[in-house]
Amino acid sequence: MLSPFIMSILLGVLTFILILTSVILIFLVLMQKAKSDGGVGAALGGGMTESAFGADTSNVLSKATINFAIAFFVLSFVLYLGHIYQRNHVVASDDVLPTITVPATAPAAAPTAPATAEPAATDTTGKN
Repeated sequence: MLSPFIMSILLGVLTFILILTSVILIFLVLMQKAKSDGGVGAALGGGMTESAFGADTSNVLSKATINFAIAFFVLSFVLYLGHIYQRNHVVASDDVLPTITVPATAPAAAPTAPATAEPAATDTTGKN
């Protein structure tokens, strides 16, 4: 069983690799030449990659796109399984509120104050 610290570092590194893979995958898709020679592929350098890297660039870009897409899906699935593992094997941490147990005894009656009230002193001399 992996410690939670090592597991969180591993998930962080894999998340970084997934983000990097997705950015590269986006650029690979945008660099490919469009079928109609117009559109986003041509606007973002579809023709420029062919002139810079040779006529067989589309084949290389297609293979790289497939490889990075497979890596993207595998990394996504591994991160999913890692988060499930981390959730199921988490030890009680400081983020969790503590559970409080109350004894099952009958509540004691609160003591009552005497109900006698002293009468107010009255002036019997008749003077105000």
